[in-house]
This record gives sequence, structure tokens and C-alpha cells, in this order.
Amino acid sequence: MFSITVRDHIMVAHSFRGEVFGPAQRLHGATFVVDATFRRPELDADNIVVDIGKASAELGGVLAELNYRNLDDEPEFAGVNTSTEALAKVIADRLADRVHAGDLGEGARGLTGITVTLHESHIAWASYERGL
Repeated sequence: MFSITVRDHIMVAHSFRGEVFGPAQRLHGATFVVDATFRRPELDADNIVVDIGKASAELGGVLAELNYRNLDDEPEFAGVNTSTEALAKVIADRLADRVHAGDLGEGARGLTGITVTLHESHIAWASYERGL
């Protein structure tokens, strides 16, 4: 299996519901380093997994929809704990939509999976992996 990974970052504000979250139940900020890994079993006709420039641009576009937002105020997240794991899924699903729409180029139609990892810090991160 071949893969490429592109990286960007995002800054959000949010709060959580539930005792398990302790002080994070209060509004707080989070800065995530975001890695998006694209996979396929064979390289495309150009001998690549996917165009890195397009992958970077599309990841940036997905993150721009969330960056500098208080996620508690976003209607799509009403009643949702926007945990690191949940945000990884949101980002992966939005990237998958862009692959299916052709935004990463025709060669990207051969991709078989995406993994999105959000790094909370140098000691903690979470990922979501999905097929295409």
C-alpha cells in the first residue's frame, strides 16, 4: 500500500459536556496539527498516490471551514462533543467528499482510504481512518 501525507493546522474554541471532560467542560481553545494521509494499493498513471499540491489545497480548504471558529456556535455541531476523535472524522469525511467530487484530480479516484490525525500536543493525538 502506498501513501502520502500532507499537514496543516487549525485553531478552534469549544467546550464539552460530561463529567469525564473535567475542566474542559468550560470554553477553551485548541490548536491541532492536522495530518491527512491518502492511500492506494498501486500508483496512478503518473506514478504518484495523489497530487500533493491538490491534497494540500483541499486539506487547507476543509480546515478553513473550521479555523478560528467557536465550534459551540456552529449549527452542525449543536449537541455534539467536538472531541479530537470526532473532529478527525469530520475532516476525513469532508476530504472524502472532495475526492468523490473530483477536486483532487482524476488520478485521486484510485484512492482507497484516508486517515486524518489531529495532534493535540507532542504527547497526544487521535486519528480516524476511512475507506473511499
